[in-house]
Amino acid sequence: MLLSSLRTTVFCGCRSSSKGFQHSSRSPQLRQWLVKRGQSTVTVEAGAASTPAVATVPNAATNRIVGRWLLGCSGLVVGAVVLGGVTRLTESGLSMVDWHLVREMKPPRSQAEWEAEFSKYQQFPEFKIMNHDMTLPEFKFIYYMEWGHRMWGRLVGLAYILPTIYFWRKGYFTRSMKGKVLGLCGFVFFQGLLGWYMVKSGLEEKPESYDIPRVSQYRLSAHLGSALLLYCASLWTGLTLMLPAHKMRETSRLMQLRRFAKGTGGLVFLTALSGAFVAGLDAGLVYNSFPKMGERWIPDDLLAFSPTLKNFFENPTTVQFDHRILAISSLTAITGLYLFSRRMMLPRRAKIAISLLAAMAYGQVALGISTLLLYVPTPLAATHQSGSVALLSLAIWVLAELRKMPK
Repeated sequence: MLLSSLRTTVFCGCRSSSKGFQHSSRSPQLRQWLVKRGQSTVTVEAGAASTPAVATVPNAATNRIVGRWLLGCSGLVVGAVVLGGVTRLTESGLSMVDWHLVREMKPPRSQAEWEAEFSKYQQFPEFKIMNHDMTLPEFKFIYYMEWGHRMWGRLVGLAYILPTIYFWRKGYFTRSMKGKVLGLCGFVFFQGLLGWYMVKSGLEEKPESYDIPRVSQYRLSAHLGSALLLYCASLWTGLTLMLPAHKMRETSRLMQLRRFAKGTGGLVFLTALSGAFVAGLDAGLVYNSFPKMGERWIPDDLLAFSPTLKNFFENPTTVQFDHRILAISSLTAITGLYLFSRRMMLPRRAKIAISLLAAMAYGQVALGISTLLLYVPTPLAATHQSGSVALLSLAIWVLAELRKMPK
């Protein structure tokens, strides 16, 4: 009896408490407080769920940004090479007889300024021997050609240096990449100094020489070679950042193909570099026939200079002969690379790159023969020089597609 009374009392007390809580919850102040607290709790939880983890740099996205920047820089270097070739073909490279980093960025504007620049040019061998009847309007043309080439070089320098500073501060570079970009920026500065060193060789008085004034073919080839090295390094680094390496089974045939591609790329580079000696000595004007040189396969004056080694760098006949041999060797090597790759299972991009390399090689040889037979017209010669850079670009692309997976 006592237990039953106690159970009834507890039950009634719980019901009374429940009714009291329901009544108090109907209070407006309490209800608003509960609603606000619930909303703030949901907001905090949603915010915590939606906050992403902080991305570490460098990562895949920053690598693509750096890769695009380097590809853009390599494109600017190509523009400098092509513009430099046109400057050489139009014999404009010796029109500016001094070098100033900032002051020469503003070309002459008034008549007095132009006459002062023309007067300085008249004091050097090119005017005295070749252009003694040149007029001021003709001088303006060659001056603007050289000025444009120099300004383009400054643009290339800014394109390398300013983004390097920005990406460095943002932390986009790995430790190894920092060394690479510093090397590229240093190479740009070296390239500018080398360009002026080359021009100075054409401004020197040479009383013992009866040749027309021109820059040293050694310095010209060094200037072009350094530009091509800068281009190759920028393009290779950009492509490896942009294009993921293919997962290919390491077989002996694949290793042979890689070695074959590396040797072919080196041969293409050497052929392009030999073109600088052809341009520096005007060797494209000595034997304008193909496939023979005149009436002979091997000309009589091939080794006319003494000592013999001197012929390979200073004899126009030998220089043109060497360029022909290198060009034919490059074409043969690229053809062999194409045929060797057809018998292998390669990724689609790699096959496309090798096919384009082969097609460009035949087109480049056709351009070279046409330039020779037509006595080196400026538009065709400039196209031939641009073709050499395009061929080198495709060779680098092939190497990038065949590279090993990083460990």
